[in-house]
Amino acid sequence: MPRRAPLRLPRARLTAAVLACLASVATLAAAPPGRAAEPPPAAPAALSPFAVEGRGASVPFTELEAESAATSGEVIGPDRTYTTLPSEASGRSAVRLDAAGEYVEFTLTAEANAVSVRTALPDNAAGTGITAPVALSADGESLGELDLTSKYGWFYGSYPFTNTPGDQPHHFYDEQRLRFGRTLAAGTKVRLTLPSTERTPWAVVDLADFEKVAAPVQQPAGALSVTDVGADPSGARDSTAAFQEAVDAGAAQGKEVYIPEGRFTLTDHVVVDRVTLRGAGPWYSELTGRSGSDPRRAAGIYGKYAAGGGYQGEIRPHEAGGPSTGVTLKDFAILGEITERVDEDQVNGIGGALSESTADNLWIQHTKVGAWMDGPMDRFTLKNSRILDQTADGVNFHWGVTNSSVENTFVRNTGDDGLAMWADTEANTGNSFRGNTVVLPILANAVALYGGTDLSVTDSVLGENLTNGGGLHVGNRYPGVSPGQGTDVRGTFTLARNTLLRAGNTDYGWPFPIGALWFDARNSPIDQASVEVRDTEILDSSYAAVQFVSGTTKGVSFEDVSIEKTGTFALQLNDPGAASFTRVTARDLGFTEPVYSCLGSQFALTEGEGNSGWNEKLPETYCGEWPDRQD
Repeated sequence: MPRRAPLRLPRARLTAAVLACLASVATLAAAPPGRAAEPPPAAPAALSPFAVEGRGASVPFTELEAESAATSGEVIGPDRTYTTLPSEASGRSAVRLDAAGEYVEFTLTAEANAVSVRTALPDNAAGTGITAPVALSADGESLGELDLTSKYGWFYGSYPFTNTPGDQPHHFYDEQRLRFGRTLAAGTKVRLTLPSTERTPWAVVDLADFEKVAAPVQQPAGALSVTDVGADPSGARDSTAAFQEAVDAGAAQGKEVYIPEGRFTLTDHVVVDRVTLRGAGPWYSELTGRSGSDPRRAAGIYGKYAAGGGYQGEIRPHEAGGPSTGVTLKDFAILGEITERVDEDQVNGIGGALSESTADNLWIQHTKVGAWMDGPMDRFTLKNSRILDQTADGVNFHWGVTNSSVENTFVRNTGDDGLAMWADTEANTGNSFRGNTVVLPILANAVALYGGTDLSVTDSVLGENLTNGGGLHVGNRYPGVSPGQGTDVRGTFTLARNTLLRAGNTDYGWPFPIGALWFDARNSPIDQASVEVRDTEILDSSYAAVQFVSGTTKGVSFEDVSIEKTGTFALQLNDPGAASFTRVTARDLGFTEPVYSCLGSQFALTEGEGNSGWNEKLPETYCGEWPDRQD
């Protein structure tokens, strides 16, 4: 799909921009008596995850934050406290509309013919959410109404979460999208208005992603169409059998299979092997649905399961014999109907095992996991895609996934890790996550590597997590990650050219918080690998920038790392280990003592050249009560 990179700040200007954003204070002025109130001035936004040059996904939309738009509503935040509405908002601020006629007004900076709006609505007493509209207009001319919903959000309690209203509410936000039917020029003022509190009691608006969607991709010459075998583009009839027939025929005949414009209902996942399944574009070809009789079955595209591999549940005959190979999935959307998290249910957007296969330009939303890949499998690539509003992970490479990657993909609002590799029982080897933007995982980490050999995370922007995780995590933890099976952290782990933004937070299982970049060796020591952290920015961390915890971690090197503003420490050393630091600089730390450690010589800290801002008092460190975070 066409890609328009947002404004990105050169590296030399980034630090100044960060500090300016962090120091900004909005000023609100009341209108003089007798004069109509002008729209309040826009509040300065926190640094955008799309404003970092050369890092993160190149996306086809322009993102505008509600708190920086004109509004008659209330700006809420910034606040990072778990279970609060601002904490789950991009930049930790949003706008609340709770009176009829209140609005947020965005001024377009580029042409657009479509929008995806991220909002929160109240839950209902049953915990099933509500659906309610906001009015849309462009320069005063109506664009109609956009129906918002809270049915995919509002989880409660501790893990495993419930949809029954109670304590610890979280996962508030959801995105809904709309094509305008015409192209709006740059400079157009697009207003979202709360029409009535009877219809919409309140809405919190986080942001709007405006996009100029290209014309639909036409059916390739010689391709089969799913409608040729009875698939219903209106969505009125179940198209599962027709899709399965079409992809089986495409594989047998060596032909592509085309999904035309429409919204197709699937009540089970479609199994693919040796076939290309291509749509008209993710704004045009939509797959949705769920079985009314068996909630374990829902819309998704799966490879065949590998025998004795990561999936240990029931395998039906047409799902056996994996991994599938030679599959291309391209240019369509999977818009699921999953509103809860049941880990055993195979209700993911993409699943099974796919070797020598590619998923390209997909929009995956409202499934359990965007792509849960159960190996063993080899050479799978997911790229140029969007994964939004999941009840669990965005992507998980599970059990013997090798030489595979996620590239140039945007992930937001997952219910667990944004991107993860889990070397359960069989090693994940040679995989990479590169050039991705992963923000606002409601639980756990933006990116996590649980065991594995020779893995890399590079050129990405990661962060804004809520609880029980950080921006980037390496760990010998979770079942099946052990030295005896050769699945622990081994070889070379490359963590390079990443920016961790507003990362790290509290952990409701520990009396201390989690750092933006953290290492956890609870299953076994991390001592069989070289972990290289290079050319990394750690910006506006909620607590410490770097943390070592739960067992011994050795062999970590930090080189050319910039720490800019923390809530507490530069380094939080909870457990023994060894690491080297060269040209690691820190400033604007939240606590007077830059290093937390009660370990003395049990943590071997080796200094190279060019360090500053955190090492001047060494070997003296702080060992005492956990301080409150400082803004």
